[in-house]
Amino acid sequence: MPSATEPPSIVRVNAKTTTPDALHEIISRDGGVIIENLISSDLASRIRSDLKPHFEADQGDASGFFPTTTRRATALLGISDACVELALNPLYSAVAEKFLTSEHTYWLGQEQRTSISKPQISSTVAFRVQPGSKAQGLHRDDIDYHVKNGEGGMMMECVTAITKTTRENGATVVIPGSHTWGDERCPTDEEAVAAELNPGEALIFLGSTYHAGGGNVTKDEARETVGIFLCKGVYRQVENQYFAVPPETAKRLSPKAQRLLGYGISPPFCGFMNYKDPMGLFFGVKDDETVVI
Repeated sequence: MPSATEPPSIVRVNAKTTTPDALHEIISRDGGVIIENLISSDLASRIRSDLKPHFEADQGDASGFFPTTTRRATALLGISDACVELALNPLYSAVAEKFLTSEHTYWLGQEQRTSISKPQISSTVAFRVQPGSKAQGLHRDDIDYHVKNGEGGMMMECVTAITKTTRENGATVVIPGSHTWGDERCPTDEEAVAAELNPGEALIFLGSTYHAGGGNVTKDEARETVGIFLCKGVYRQVENQYFAVPPETAKRLSPKAQRLLGYGISPPFCGFMNYKDPMGLFFGVKDDETVVI
């Protein structure tokens, strides 16, 4: 058992012997779990090869949310078939559906109906944390949706290693049990533990669990991970405005109309594209509402 001053460890289970029900129980209690053998070493290698040119093309973060030495790749399902395979991993999909599936019963006239909404992609982002990268600030990803903790599960996240990740080279840190905290409680670095992973292993955790990218204090090791972030499927527009009024049509409208359609960012980060505000990226709009990330 950990001492009173030592944070609890992260439970490790093997994908080949666990079940979605067992994972649901662990994550409900701890806020996260490490899965060994989530994907094969071959798939991890294919993903790493696919993402290499995208890491090398990234210019880093201008806002300071990520260290300037960290390199990112986004929109992963559009650039890597191997990332599509990861996103569709049966075990991750099954446990995400347990947490994020919504069921709603309603009346349509005198007929009662029930609809089921399954999870969807919130974002897909890969990171190369290079030597010298500073630690990120502890945060919850639920902040994107302005969800107050206790209002129900909003997000589930899977961070898979494609290189060996250690405390020294910047492994993701998490605070086990922090998904139960009220919003008024401030997280501290002393409470966080590193999710050290071998290639093919993954950390699966809730959007309400405090976590952060670790600092890389090595001289020559970069850690690379892939994040598949899911959210409840009901958190989207009823009429898909990006198909109904695509960018080439929306370009002639005013910035106010463009934002009404959903092209702007809902701060802090909801709605980004390549870690940029689409208002500036697609329409060249830079005003008081344009978000820099």
